Amino acid sequence: MKIGVVTFPGSLDDGDARRAAGLAGAEAVQLWHADADLKGVDAVVLPGGFSYGDYLRCGAIARFSPVMEKIIDAANGGLPVLGICNGFQVLCEAHLLPGALLRNSHLHFRNRDQKLKVENTSTAWTSGYTEGQEIVIPVKNGEGCYQADEHTLDALEAEGRVVMRYLDGNPNGSQRDIAGIRNEAGNVVGLMPHPEHATEALTGPFGGGVDGLVMFTSVLASLGVKA
Repeated sequence: MKIGVVTFPGSLDDGDARRAAGLAGAEAVQLWHADADLKGVDAVVLPGGFSYGDYLRCGAIARFSPVMEKIIDAANGGLPVLGICNGFQVLCEAHLLPGALLRNSHLHFRNRDQKLKVENTSTAWTSGYTEGQEIVIPVKNGEGCYQADEHTLDALEAEGRVVMRYLDGNPNGSQRDIAGIRNEAGNVVGLMPHPEHATEALTGPFGGGVDGLVMFTSVLASLGVKA
């Protein structure tokens, strides 16, 4: 199975995301922002970083990259798509997910190991966890404050579309401690923490070294690949 990882001008964590896909057992495929096709991949990751330097608004320019036209069409057709940090922002800008990510409420960059609660395991990316499981995945963001109107937040809660929530301290002021959400179909997930940085015991966070790898093995399992 092939997992494509998009590199935008300014992307930072694309290499780490490709490594994570490989550790999970997938063939990692590099996708360039100007590509006009998805090279036959079975899933796509929009990595963290600073696409286009995050000029204008985080993800607002990346959303108009040629490869995003293909990803939007494929996601609407059921392709599993994961947006991490800046990738989460791109998914919101592309209207594949509702809401927006604003500057952290305390106005400071946050970089730390973060405890999370898994709220929903019905997605292609979270099926390997158990509901209510507590995991540790690093966060590193300056604009990770999830915001949406009350109607949208109530709908996300009622439909089980909050996939992960911050525990033991909200690092950025996100409404209702939301760390990640999914679309209605469950194939598109946006997550502010970085699972690609929690895939190996030696370099992963204390107390949860490989918790992030489960997101990548989950999508392979959803595609029929046995671990």
